Amino acid sequence: SDMSNLSIESNRVLQAGADFLHLDVMDGHFVPNLTFGAPVISCLRKNTKGVLDVHLMVTNPEKWVNDMKDAGVDIFTFHVEITSVGNDLTDLINNIKSNGMKVGLAIKPNTPVESVYPYLHLLDQVLVMTVEPGFGGQSFMSNMMPKIKALREKSSDINIEVDGGLGPSTIDEAARAGANMIVAGSSVFKG
Repeated sequence: SDMSNLSIESNRVLQAGADFLHLDVMDGHFVPNLTFGAPVISCLRKNTKGVLDVHLMVTNPEKWVNDMKDAGVDIFTFHVEITSVGNDLTDLINNIKSNGMKVGLAIKPNTPVESVYPYLHLLDQVLVMTVEPGFGGQSFMSNMMPKIKALREKSSDINIEVDGGLGPSTIDEAARAGANMIVAGSSVFKG
């Protein structure tokens, strides 16, 4: 979207029927791109009533919990591939929840879906990346559909969000696999 009109464009997609606003926060380390952080999200929160679903592509998500809470984030999603908190993500998940946010874990295309299984009972959602995270406009990876199917078989009630290359020609495939939250970035916000 046009960052100089972020609240206007955000409210426009909400009025058109979007259920939430998916915001990509990138730190330039976990992924090579750099976007925005809590100050921009805080300004957006003041100007929209939408659910703020923040996808943190950051190396140290534990350092962002308080800032995201203060910014008014509703859903805090971070990557299972992070290593800053060791091999067990339970404390970080509980910290996010205790700060009043829902929690999601994201998985990159090359990460086995089984990596999120130990945490499913603690999570509100799992985000399956259908592109390599960090840049918009990539092609949808339909070979990620077995991950979605496996998650849906493992948990009938968890929200499964799909992000990357989604648009009119790919949404149905993701939904048939079991996804119930679709992120459409480049297909909605052109240029």
